[in-house]
Amino acid sequence: MDPQALQTALKARFGEVAWQYSESPRGQRRLVVPAGQLESYLSFLKTQCGFDLLIDVTCVDYLHYRGARDRFGLVYILGPSTSGERLVVRCYLNEPDLTVRSAVPLWEGANWLEREVYDMFGIVFEGHPDLRRVLMPEEFAGFPLRKDYPLRGRGERHNFERITRNQS
Repeated sequence: MDPQALQTALKARFGEVAWQYSESPRGQRRLVVPAGQLESYLSFLKTQCGFDLLIDVTCVDYLHYRGARDRFGLVYILGPSTSGERLVVRCYLNEPDLTVRSAVPLWEGANWLEREVYDMFGIVFEGHPDLRRVLMPEEFAGFPLRKDYPLRGRGERHNFERITRNQS
């Protein structure tokens, strides 16, 4: 979908005040949406605008980032399966409310991606079918990719079972 048509469709559906659209000189398109309406935007982009491919879900921790007003940026990268276009959809979250609706009903592939974001950053995806740790042990306390997590950990490694090469 060309950029002008996308902006027109977004304005017709959501009005002009709830979202921000920008395009970089390289043609990268970015959309910033309110966290409470993320599910509506993603659904609209998939069903009405042709962005039927979920490429990635990730998160950015903006703690101590100069000029940042929000703590976390939740990022969805979408594209149509018919071309190489990309659209980066971002919403901002702040503690204590780190909950958004899950995108698994729209894209089954969001399952593991959202679990990874939950495991590493502590973002909760409401309605996720199996939201549990995928990289860290269940008993692990904390979220290792947050900027306030110590680089050497909090001394929790001694509690975990050591696995040797022949056991894996």
